[in-house]
Amino acid sequence: WPGGPHLLRLRLRLHLLPRRRRRAALLRGRRRASCFLCAPCPCLSPTCAIVSWAARAPCNSPLALQEPSVAAAEPPPSPPPPSLPPLPVRLGAPSQPPAPPPLDNASRGEPPEPPEQPAAPGADGWGLASGGGGSRDAWLRTPLAPGEMITAQSALLEREAQESSTTDEELAGRRAANGSSERGGAVSTPDYGEKKLPQALIIGVKKGGTRALLEAIRVHPDVRAVGVEPHFFDRNYEKGLEWYRNVMPKTLDGQITMEKTPSYFVTNEAPKRIHSMAKDIKLIVVVRNPVTRAISDYTQTLSKKPEIPTFEVLAFKNRTLGLIDASWSAIRIGIYALHLENWLQYFPLSQILFVSGERLIVDPAGEMAKVQDFLGLKRVVTEKHFYFNKTKGFPCLKKPEDSSAPRCLGKSKGRTHPRIDPDVIHRLRKFYKPFNMMFYQMTGQDFQWEQEEGDK
Repeated sequence: WPGGPHLLRLRLRLHLLPRRRRRAALLRGRRRASCFLCAPCPCLSPTCAIVSWAARAPCNSPLALQEPSVAAAEPPPSPPPPSLPPLPVRLGAPSQPPAPPPLDNASRGEPPEPPEQPAAPGADGWGLASGGGGSRDAWLRTPLAPGEMITAQSALLEREAQESSTTDEELAGRRAANGSSERGGAVSTPDYGEKKLPQALIIGVKKGGTRALLEAIRVHPDVRAVGVEPHFFDRNYEKGLEWYRNVMPKTLDGQITMEKTPSYFVTNEAPKRIHSMAKDIKLIVVVRNPVTRAISDYTQTLSKKPEIPTFEVLAFKNRTLGLIDASWSAIRIGIYALHLENWLQYFPLSQILFVSGERLIVDPAGEMAKVQDFLGLKRVVTEKHFYFNKTKGFPCLKKPEDSSAPRCLGKSKGRTHPRIDPDVIHRLRKFYKPFNMMFYQMTGQDFQWEQEEGDK
């Protein structure tokens, strides 16, 4: 195409020159660029530069034309040139030596142009495709080799495709960050949104089913929860609320931030500290038959410390007299009424939801419906999200939209309990019964823990 790289740059700048100087500049440019000519081009508009010239002939090719003749007559005034489309993108380093630089204004007998101010890299948006920056004129003065140039339209389409791809990735990340059922729960923190203090807490109890509840509620797209237990209100309170906020995942408007630390329920200072942070926060307590909960607690400790004494030894101060050792944490946690009294000094009962750990196993969808209603969420987590694992003895999460394998809790869940002396279990039932009755009255719920079947 006529003009080669030099005429390309010349025509891209013609619209910047006064009309009376365009003709002379075009003539000088054609003379200097005549060795690059491969075919005549009648187009004198700047848009003529927006073409592909990868197949142009070399200077010594027989296709190269002689210097074109130009009529002396001045052409009629032309309308203002159209606005330039996006300039072509430089793809790599030049493979040819640069074309001769254009003559300066002084050598042409014309007044000098004002000096250009150096631009910071990328300051004017004319950086190279390789990542560097620079001014527009510096880009125009750089020669281009065959195959280096693509059309402005192709560059625009490529840029739009990249933007479209990025948007799709962000949308996918948002669905994952929201705890979408497509991921089934645990997700990574996204790079957008805002970190906020939690609006809901799962405060207890240990070995009651808090992990199962957390994994199930994280399936909801409007819930973002911390995967680990922050232990802020019992162990890390001195680090301050800003530290606590930074632990939280980023959330979007309309989403709920949650965290789970079961030890809060039995920590004396936790109710006051939480109340000072947020008076209207919602609290969830997963409770379980205190006898089976104590055995499960002991089983977990035994798996980490096989050398500890037997359950029967730890549960009694004096087994002959039948004195239960309520100072042992496995026993003390199950006195729910005692701990609830402390919480009711700071929070009304309407802000606390009690979830049955037993019903969470046999009817997870029913218990999750209560949780979603309590949090003011749409009932998204339903029976289609659960599959009962007969080997482990509790439900697993699954993707309702496909047939992939269900995702169950880790190996630490569903351990086989050691056999406990039935006499010890009977004594523990008698110990907990008055506290259970008090707890039923305080919560207005009958959890039916006195049934013999629940203690197996």
